[in-house]
Formats: sequence, structure tokens, C-alpha cells
Amino acid sequence: MISVETRYIAPSDPSLPAFALRITRLVDSYMIWIGTTELAPDAVEKAPELGRLCKDWACAMPPKNQGQVGAATSLYRTSTSDESLSMAQRLARRFGKQMLVSVDGDKERMLEMEKAVVGVLKSM
Repeated sequence: MISVETRYIAPSDPSLPAFALRITRLVDSYMIWIGTTELAPDAVEKAPELGRLCKDWACAMPPKNQGQVGAATSLYRTSTSDESLSMAQRLARRFGKQMLVSVDGDKERMLEMEKAVVGVLKSM
């Protein structure tokens, strides 16, 4: 069953922008977009439309055997962005599903973004 969920993730520091997270649950895979947003929580559904899907986008498969690294590739990246590839690999290994991940945010906040994604995936 395919489902789409968009969440507002409040910033850990009130001086920083919040995150918007859209997760599309597909058959045995997830398509994830996460980016910073200035929108209010009640308008978070619009955030992905205002963001950039292809700023940094990657696909990763879960490993076949424990201790191995699954296949992964960048679908699109700029010369200054490549965080989605490693995030996609970690998420695929952790959840055992194919992950298509697009990151549209600050490099300095990648850990915070990934924790938000993990939290939402666990709750799904």
C-alpha cells in the first residue's frame, strides 16, 4: 500500500529553521525528502513543493548479508552536496528496505535531519 506522510520537525535551536519531512511509503521501499523550511507547522504540506528534490538525491539497497554494504548510487548531486548517499545507505541497512533519499538542507545539521527521519520511520 502506498502512503504519503509529511511532518514538521521543530528545530533544536529556535534561531534555526525547522525541517519538513515527506516520506512516501512504497512497496518494500521508501522515498524520503527532507529539507529546511520557514513555513509554519500547519503549512508543512507545501514545503516539498518549495524545496529542491534533485539538489542531492540517492538510492540505496539493503545489504544481502549482515556486515556488508548494500549497493547505492547518487541519482543527482551537485559539486557541493553528497550527503544523501551515505544517509540512504545507513537507512537501508537499518530498516532493510530500499531508500530513495533527497536532502535539501544544511550540511551542519545532517545528524539532526537523519535522527528526525529515523524517528518518523520507526513510528510508521
